[in-house]
Amino acid sequence: MNVTNIETFIVSVPLIKPFKTAIRTVLSADSLLVRLDCDNGISGWGEAPATVAITGDSLPSIETAIKEYLGPFLMGRNLLFYEEVLPELARVMVGNTSAKAALDMAVYDCLSQFSKLPLYEYLGGACGELETNMTVSVNSPEEMGDDAGQYVEQGFSVLKVKVGIGEIEDDIKRVKEIRKRAGQDIRIRLDANQGWSAKDAIKAIRQMEDEGLGIELVEQPVKAMDLYGLKKVADHVDTLIMADEAVFSPKQAMDVIRMRAADLINIKLMKAGGIYQAQIINQLAETAGMECMVGSMIETHLGITAAAHFAASKKNITRFDFDAPLMLSKNILEGGLSYQANKISLPNEKGLGIKAVAVQTH
Repeated sequence: MNVTNIETFIVSVPLIKPFKTAIRTVLSADSLLVRLDCDNGISGWGEAPATVAITGDSLPSIETAIKEYLGPFLMGRNLLFYEEVLPELARVMVGNTSAKAALDMAVYDCLSQFSKLPLYEYLGGACGELETNMTVSVNSPEEMGDDAGQYVEQGFSVLKVKVGIGEIEDDIKRVKEIRKRAGQDIRIRLDANQGWSAKDAIKAIRQMEDEGLGIELVEQPVKAMDLYGLKKVADHVDTLIMADEAVFSPKQAMDVIRMRAADLINIKLMKAGGIYQAQIINQLAETAGMECMVGSMIETHLGITAAAHFAASKKNITRFDFDAPLMLSKNILEGGLSYQANKISLPNEKGLGIKAVAVQTH
């Protein structure tokens, strides 16, 4: 199954509502899609969103990486030897994890199609249904409360609340309003997106604990490289602390695990460079008794379908953050994952289950 052709496509899908975090405000899902064609007639799809503030990858840099370096490396390669091909792909360039992830998921799409299995089954999974949280982006307490109430009415039982902008008292007001509007039965997760200092994080989390706000976990409260600060927070609060931007690679996962700097790890294909490396991160965490979430950037149904297949295949992955397609004004796929309120169903078709993609050649 040798690669004979690689095509790229740029897409931009407007969001229904601006998505605001402590790092950035997003108005549209801007991605480069890639299609691998093989000599046996199989084609695989992948996606790389532009997330400059997190991965450093822009659409021009992703396109250049694929067209000039990563793509030429893959041309003519037999994908059945993926244990050789994918580690070598990771070493072609330093960084550029989003570009690598797009090609990696296209490779796995091809492999699982060749095996006549849905990707989650090819990776070892048996369940094709997941429950996603829904994200409440940063706004005034009143607007965030309105959004939270709307999501609960739509059937979501887990809310991921963005904080980390302004004073910690502002964040506590936001969380209080959301808890009031959502009720006591809804699980609330906070994501500070590196917006707090260690001291402020401890102060804020302890106050929320004392006030009985029932926070399930707090994601990346401090700067990505501040592992000592992350550990300080984890050691001084009862609430679970999750590492996100602190973990791109298996090496960084090992650093977090050795230090016990967090209780959980959020794996994203765009940080890890694809499914191959993401599996290693999950295995390291599982060995250390540390559960994982799989999250995503602002991606289309294509990238989220690949991430969901991976997440559904691993029992150590216990939390799922796949709401990005619900924020988009349209779906460019025929096939792929589908939503019923907070429930995600993966297709039973082989590979990613993608039948068609509405794109123009680029």
